[in-house]
Parts: sequence; structure tokens; C-alpha cells
Amino acid sequence: MEVDDELGTKTVVAVCDAELLGKVFREGDKVLVINEEFFKGFLVDPDEVIDYIEKAYTALIVGERAVNIALKSKVIHPDAILKISGIPYAQLVRL
Repeated sequence: MEVDDELGTKTVVAVCDAELLGKVFREGDKVLVINEEFFKGFLVDPDEVIDYIEKAYTALIVGERAVNIALKSKVIHPDAILKISGIPYAQLVRL
């Protein structure tokens, strides 16, 4: 998980399942890049993931485990989940 805090006001959280880090998935003209520079930060347990996402201004959540954690805690809606090559992902933006 990677957390960026811009001026202490707008936190961006990037969460992915660890085994997806550094991989690229393609489906037709869609591409999902799990870039290490963007996603690699530190490992956290599921409860910590929710704490960070709940405080985030923006979050990108990728992978079965990460998306399921966010879904079960109701920080994302099931309709917000998309898939590329079977890999689920969701984006959260608070306005």
C-alpha cells in the first residue's frame, strides 16, 4: 500500500494485493498497470487498509483481497468494481 498526503489535506491511497505488484494486465484495448512506483509502499493488515481508505480523498484498490476488504467495509459500492483480465479494481473519489 502507498499513501501520499498532499499538504496534509488530500490523502491518496493505492492498495493492491501483493502478488499483483509490478504486473500488467490487458483485455482488448484496456490495460491495468500495477506500477511499483505508484503502489509499493508498505504491507498492512486488512483493518489498517480500511482505516487508510476511510480517511482517503482518493483511493485506487486492486485485486481480489483488497477489493473484497473495501466492499465488506462498505467504502465502495459493488457497482464501482470493474475488471480487466479477471482482476477486480475500484476507484474511490470523495468530492
